[in-house]
Amino acid sequence: MAVSLMKGQKISLSKESAGLSAVTVGLGWDEAQKKKGLFSRKERAIDCDASAILLRNGVLAGKEDIVYFAHLKHGSGSVIHNGDNLTGAGDGDDEQIIVNLPTVPADVDRIVFVVNIYQAVDRKQHFGMIKNAFIRIVDSRNNTEICRYSLTDDYSGSMAMIFGEIYKYNNEWKFNAIGQGTPDSSLRELAKRFT
Repeated sequence: MAVSLMKGQKISLSKESAGLSAVTVGLGWDEAQKKKGLFSRKERAIDCDASAILLRNGVLAGKEDIVYFAHLKHGSGSVIHNGDNLTGAGDGDDEQIIVNLPTVPADVDRIVFVVNIYQAVDRKQHFGMIKNAFIRIVDSRNNTEICRYSLTDDYSGSMAMIFGEIYKYNNEWKFNAIGQGTPDSSLRELAKRFT
């Protein structure tokens, strides 16, 4: 049975799933109900983009260490993005990122999973307009969910979100549920937080 995490909680993935080698990081969200009425303006769908940022000694070394919709595979082959979902419609994961743990470069100490709203400023969109947001870690061998963190805070005004991170500590892979909203209007701005 999957462990349900709260903001700030950490879990050892290695202990929860012995022999763990690859995980699927599933990220999901739904658009909150739009106002309806005769004079309501037609709003664009909210396009959230999930990304993985690989950190070396806690720092982003270069743009080649960001895996996202325009750079789907890390040079090491250890992190692969399964593609962009433009609307977040439907049940389950909206975007997935696969992490092959044994091939993560030895000097990478953390992989941070973030989501930003595409063209948030132009579209006047923020995470207060999102509901049911979550990140989950799944054992890729058997598709068993190891843990899930559902975001419950009010993130009005936040155009990006740091969902969580996978990191290695004492030869164990761990997950940290972060859930930190940011005012960053693009992945480029968000990535600067790690430089």
